[in-house]
Amino acid sequence: MTDPVPPLQIGRLEIDSPITQAAMSGYSDWPMRVIARRLGASYTLCEVMLDRFVVEVSRGPKAGRLLRVTDEEHPCGAQLMGAGPEEFGAAARRLAEIGFDCIDLNFACPVRKVLGRHRGGHLLRRPDAALEIVDRVRESLPPEMPLSIKLRRGWDDGQESEDHFFAIFDGAFARGATAVTVHGRTVLQRYSGKSSWDFLRRVKQHAGSRTVLGSGDLFTAEDCVAMLRETGVDGVTVARGAIGNPWIFQQARALLDGRPLPPPPSLHEQRDVIVEHYRMAETVYGPWRCGRIMRKFGIKYAGLHPQSKEVREAFIAVHRPEQVNDVIVQWYRDDLPGRYPEVIQIEEE
Repeated sequence: MTDPVPPLQIGRLEIDSPITQAAMSGYSDWPMRVIARRLGASYTLCEVMLDRFVVEVSRGPKAGRLLRVTDEEHPCGAQLMGAGPEEFGAAARRLAEIGFDCIDLNFACPVRKVLGRHRGGHLLRRPDAALEIVDRVRESLPPEMPLSIKLRRGWDDGQESEDHFFAIFDGAFARGATAVTVHGRTVLQRYSGKSSWDFLRRVKQHAGSRTVLGSGDLFTAEDCVAMLRETGVDGVTVARGAIGNPWIFQQARALLDGRPLPPPPSLHEQRDVIVEHYRMAETVYGPWRCGRIMRKFGIKYAGLHPQSKEVREAFIAVHRPEQVNDVIVQWYRDDLPGRYPEVIQIEEE
């Protein structure tokens, strides 16, 4: 019998499970976060937002979609990204006023257009600039407001990159950060190759009692538990593994409690969640755009269907909102057993 895993502590936030949902551009919107919470996620992060957008935009559909946190979601964090320190502080302060429970700074994103604008993972090459941002944000927030940082293990595999990583890691805590999430890939790796759990283990040993969350290659409930056990990190953040499979959180909770892995959701359980996801998406995006949103989520949900290839192709063929319902009626009519998603397919996507 393994020892119980303690609750996750991020500053003043005591989170009852160490399995959390990561911030994902284009995915971790309000409907996805709420569904994840209902199915066992202890803490979620919204889509990453540009500091300038938060400061300058207050109206319109995009503001209504992103600048949104509801009572059911707490605790919920907001992730910020930008290039310079000037607007980070004002943006963080506004997100705190809106009602987010923690501000998370993204120094990890490996997308080329982000790096080209000196944002995200680019800041791993500029420790002084990254730490000035931490200073500005910490000064702008109430003292009790938790501040966390998202890092990758470096720009590349070189020693200078590792030195920069630890300079930002230690400097962020020294400046008042309450937790750091570490993705085990480098920026140049993007999403290819394996995430280095050995590096996560080294980081946690270096951190001691400071809160560290791990990220990378968490596609199943077993992966989440294995990362906790093998690296010693205090929590994990599930990204791609949670898209279309919010049940991963309740499955991981069962394993952490010493219970057997629950069976995958049946087709009617899947159908009910997809329908509710659609209902919430329609309230956020309107009746036309929600069809496009649910098309991409439906492609991911298809991974749990026993005829996943055919259902995936049916969602790919969706071009109008009403066609989403057609797919649900055709493929989720009978309450058959579901299946666990194939890790290889998730990695390829």
